[in-house]
Amino acid sequence: MYFKIGGNKIIIKFSKKVGYCLSLFIILHILFLMKTKSSLSLILFFSAILAIAQQPVANLTIFSDNGDKFFLYLNGEQQNNVAQTKLRIEDLPQAYYSAKIIFEDKVTADIEKRHLGLTDADGVMQDVTYKIKRDKNNNKVSLRFFSMVPVQENYTPPTNVYVQHYGEPFQVIAIAPTSTNGTTVTQTTTTTTSTGVGTDDPNNTGISVNAGGINMNININDPILVNGTTQTTTTTTSSSSSSISPMYNTSSANIGCAEMMAGDFTSALATIKKQGFDDTRLSTAKQIAGSNCLNTNQISSICKEFGFEKSKLEFAKYAYEHCSETQNYFKVNNVFSFSSSADELNTYILRCRKRGN
Repeated sequence: MYFKIGGNKIIIKFSKKVGYCLSLFIILHILFLMKTKSSLSLILFFSAILAIAQQPVANLTIFSDNGDKFFLYLNGEQQNNVAQTKLRIEDLPQAYYSAKIIFEDKVTADIEKRHLGLTDADGVMQDVTYKIKRDKNNNKVSLRFFSMVPVQENYTPPTNVYVQHYGEPFQVIAIAPTSTNGTTVTQTTTTTTSTGVGTDDPNNTGISVNAGGINMNININDPILVNGTTQTTTTTTSSSSSSISPMYNTSSANIGCAEMMAGDFTSALATIKKQGFDDTRLSTAKQIAGSNCLNTNQISSICKEFGFEKSKLEFAKYAYEHCSETQNYFKVNNVFSFSSSADELNTYILRCRKRGN
């Protein structure tokens, strides 16, 4: 960012909230030193810019309890072009959205929710999680509230969650099938919108102010405040002599998944223990597992806090995709009282690996 006063150009670089605050402070300080009559008007002008830049936002996470892949629409706009089982939308500026979920299998009925809330009782933007759950007969699906926590700066979601920033374009990926002696062509197209104002750089926007004899030109180089169009296309072609075959994910750990520290886990386990009912313990445990990676010993310790076999099994299924050592997940079978529960967990794990999760 730069501005001119009396023919001198002053350049200020900034990034997001901290940078905006620092830039505004410097500008206000200079204006006060100048002691001009127009200072108040310019102060109000820059305060308005800062207010827009610091607009509070919410985050939304939706996950399928049974691994059903889905597409999400908010206010009629599609949020993901590849069906996901866990989807996170960040930087949502509204308190409520009209949401629609369409399932990839085209058999499961759509879910519509006209008022999907993203604030607490005081109207403060939150990081909200909803889950898609099937009924006992595995026929009907519904969208249920799961958890709500304050929005965290620089939060890093788990690696198995697909993240999309609201209002930003998503990648369009097309993969052609591979056959004997054929070729595989993968094309990725990324479209970015950005239009500059009064500048040749499409990532810049300019503002000119002339008040009380002060000429000030402001140039902001920030993707948050600009619009335009940039398209990048990458095409990769490779030959193959093998026939089409199903690909299974046989990785033994979540890549880039760091285990929850022992001290943090002790505090988390104590929080679970304080809950009076199994349902509350289960929802708390899922919230903890959904934001962290756990090893098999930690998962087993949590399972032992449940009084019902059903709760142990449900959490063991959920925690599998948040485990840092899935190759040792057989250890979790020891927490069950019935062999049928271990069999059901093993079947679930096999199904997860086949679908590539």
